[in-house]
Amino acid sequence: MTLFKEEVEDEDKDRWIVWFDGASNTLGHGVGAVLLTPDDQCILFTTRLGFDCMNNMAEYEACTLRIQATIDFKVKLLKVYGDSALVIYQLRGEWETRDHKLIPYQASIKKLTEFFDDISFHHIPREENQIVDALATLASMFQLTPHGNFLYIEFKCRRKPAYCGVIEEEQDGKPWYFNIKRYIEDKEYPQGASDND
Repeated sequence: MTLFKEEVEDEDKDRWIVWFDGASNTLGHGVGAVLLTPDDQCILFTTRLGFDCMNNMAEYEACTLRIQATIDFKVKLLKVYGDSALVIYQLRGEWETRDHKLIPYQASIKKLTEFFDDISFHHIPREENQIVDALATLASMFQLTPHGNFLYIEFKCRRKPAYCGVIEEEQDGKPWYFNIKRYIEDKEYPQGASDND
């Protein structure tokens, strides 16, 4: 992930950084994101959206889901990068949000920003967002059952928009990202994980 690492400036050494993208095409809808921790751990996310949406909604979904994930990691300093000028400039308050389908997303993200000491939104060219674009496109291409996961890359299927603020729990009662969070915070592997895992 040296592509992302090179872009991190010195003043951002204590910040978490998110790159996000959404994809909406004839095969389906998906989101992708990369989360970079201050200690250079790179976490890739993909999610297939199990509801019909337009491309701008998929972009907002990607942004919302990843901001929610950073809140769960108790992140206080965050930089968010996306190649959707519409989403970034609306979140920065520079463009008005008129589409009634996007207003709930913008309002939801505005509420989420209260959890941070500092959060900023930055527009980047599409060519600088290729990895997350590929993740979003990949997630949009697979037809999954509501509870199905791809064997090698774990895909989740969401049935509700992210702005509803509900993240479903796994059967063990813990959120889907529990093991990832525990590893980042404590370097602790899940129970039953082998050396090979």
